[in-house]
Amino acid sequence: MRLGSVMPGGAAPRAGRGWVIGLAGLLSLSACQPPPAGPQWSGYAEGDTTYLAAPVAGRVEVMAVQEGDAVQPGQLLFRLQGTLEHASQREAVAREAVAQAQAADADKGRRREELAVSRAQLQQARRQAELAQLDLQRQRELLDRQFVARSRVEDADLVLRQAQARVAELEAAVDVAHLPAREDERRAARASAEAASAVQAQSRWRLDETVQRAVLAGRVQTRFFLPGEWVNAGQPVLAVLPDGQRKARFFVPEADLGALKLQQAVLLRCDGCGPPMAARISFIADQAEYTPPVIYSNAQRAKLVFMVEARPEKAADALRLHPGQPLDVSPAPAATAP
Repeated sequence: MRLGSVMPGGAAPRAGRGWVIGLAGLLSLSACQPPPAGPQWSGYAEGDTTYLAAPVAGRVEVMAVQEGDAVQPGQLLFRLQGTLEHASQREAVAREAVAQAQAADADKGRRREELAVSRAQLQQARRQAELAQLDLQRQRELLDRQFVARSRVEDADLVLRQAQARVAELEAAVDVAHLPAREDERRAARASAEAASAVQAQSRWRLDETVQRAVLAGRVQTRFFLPGEWVNAGQPVLAVLPDGQRKARFFVPEADLGALKLQQAVLLRCDGCGPPMAARISFIADQAEYTPPVIYSNAQRAKLVFMVEARPEKAADALRLHPGQPLDVSPAPAATAP
């Protein structure tokens, strides 16, 4: 049968009917998404990658993610061996306990047992003073009767004054035993305790920093180290592209630059991305370029262009962008412009 012949009864071939229906569907789809009117600019998708590192050095003990893995805030990324940090933390805790105890001791008087010894010595001194007083009275009576020489009375008086001085000394010692350390010593003890607490906090921070977790949701781009490898302090271990840090970078001829402004709405299109993505201009370069770093149209070469960046309005649209992906950018219709 020839193509286009008609079967008996006026019915077209089944294959021909399917071809006609498919063609009509394609025409209807193309009619629903007309090509954008106005200027169009070429560009590519870009991402602001975050490089994750630990502020302490160590050997990679655990690498919890692979390249391409999606990560969520709080998720474990990697952990370094913290043998030295654990030991430093225990030392800092012990030193802080010593300093706190010394500061607390400086605020107290002497122990109860020490006070008991001082009170007992005071009681004994008072008894000796009483005996010296009685002996002086007896010697004076004997002097009045001329039974003893005056030197005996003078000796007894000297012994009494010594006993009374000893009593006064021990009374002062008991009073001092109830007092804390001098104010200067107490301030020094408190300052030492605060310094020990600060050292302990630093040690704990260093220990905590051996474990790194994700701060933002994103996707792992590159692993620079594997378990068992040594990492210096501050050296990136992972490169993660946060979900909210994807953007479009395109290049606008000088003639079109005057019509653009920050926060202006644009539409992003790419091959296989589905419907256009709404975005807003977030950056306009203040210096011209003659050759963009990445270009997808030969017609734009050797032209004076300005780099412009735009960020998708919706988080779901941002995830449709992949760094390096070619994009076509056009102004948004007036209805959606700010």
